[in-house]
Amino acid sequence: MLCFTCMKYWLMKSEPTTYSIDDFARDKKTLWECVRNYQARNFMKNEMSVDDQFLFYHSSCDVPAAMGIGIISSGAVADPSALDKKSEYFEPKATKEKPIWECVEVQFVKKFGKEVPLSDIRAQPKLRKMALLKPGTRLSIQPVTKEEFKLICKLGGE
Repeated sequence: MLCFTCMKYWLMKSEPTTYSIDDFARDKKTLWECVRNYQARNFMKNEMSVDDQFLFYHSSCDVPAAMGIGIISSGAVADPSALDKKSEYFEPKATKEKPIWECVEVQFVKKFGKEVPLSDIRAQPKLRKMALLKPGTRLSIQPVTKEEFKLICKLGGE
């Protein structure tokens, strides 16, 4: 049984040249792998739950923007890129039993009717406390409040 009062909301960043919202829409599901920040990893490992929702956000591009919605479709598992000797994300100390790096599976829900640029997010007084807007915050995975999530979805045409 789903606990909607327990559901958490997230913002997950991806560079569009690496993995875009269109790639996500095509794939339908993917592992959110190759995260190499302990705090972001710990969000996936310890705080994310199946059915949590997230904003898919394009970063490190000309127009950073929230692009759509996904859901967490599995709990944390060993990040296969850490165990792959051919991967730039290979971690020699990682094993299947002690993976060091973990990831969650995510499922595509929808692409927004219109992207929500960072400039539009900054312009919203109700979003001024968002982690995304705090100086020095560069995490690729960030918690967002339910209210922030709903407002960005509304700005995206939902």
